[in-house]
Amino acid sequence: MKAAKQATSRIAGRGCAAPAADGRAEQGAVIRQVPAVSRAAAILRLLSRSEGPLGVQPIARALGLVPSTCLHILRALVAEELVSFDPGTKRYGLASGVVALARGMLRHDAFSNLAQPVLDALATRHGATAIGVEATSLDHIVVVAISRPGRALGLQVDIGSRYPALISATGRCIAAFGGHPWPAIERRFTSLRWQNPPTLPQWRADIAATSQVGYAVDEGRYIAGVTVIAAPVMPRGRVSHALVMVGVSEQLRRIGLAALGEELRAEAATLSRRLAGA
Repeated sequence: MKAAKQATSRIAGRGCAAPAADGRAEQGAVIRQVPAVSRAAAILRLLSRSEGPLGVQPIARALGLVPSTCLHILRALVAEELVSFDPGTKRYGLASGVVALARGMLRHDAFSNLAQPVLDALATRHGATAIGVEATSLDHIVVVAISRPGRALGLQVDIGSRYPALISATGRCIAAFGGHPWPAIERRFTSLRWQNPPTLPQWRADIAATSQVGYAVDEGRYIAGVTVIAAPVMPRGRVSHALVMVGVSEQLRRIGLAALGEELRAEAATLSRRLAGA
């Protein structure tokens, strides 16, 4: 149990590099690069992962930027109230403007509003953490809703946390129901980090099973001692979001992995219909 908690504390920092291209780009969409925007987004992500404010030089080094370019972008972000600057320490951190943007997005996000009561009910009923994620690309998933019961495993995850899209149970759902070409999926699989990694043939078999039953189970592969169960939300025939439950493997096995999977699948199907109607 202790090992599981230590492992989960590392989740939030994984897989947060700026994406090169998402699944839609690989299917033919032309995306024009805007370097200033990409660099600004990379700075915001870096600051969001940092344990504290950072100076210009550490930011520039971490992102491979020219320090003067990094400084210009930081000053622009400060002016927009997305980044704060401490004149005493010469360090930068996220500002409250980011929170205002996130709240505005979630207030108008149909999935978050519809999923939250479902997640609350699941977490209360089973004593495990229930999460709603956005899964629109092959690069990352983003947590947009979460519910934790009082006795749940202490996960270092919150609204806005980002993870590699194809990792764990959610990744199997994206691979099975996302409509992405297999070469693009396989390229990303080789870069995933698991505590107990599956082989590519094992992972492909898991994806095939997911496509058959409509949900996925990761029992201790991503994080030792932790089980993740996910079901795809597909309002337009392809996965756009997922419902996820995370808990200590022994606890979820007592409840029944297949029963939990079927429950998530049914809830995800209902959400899919409601989102399609909305």
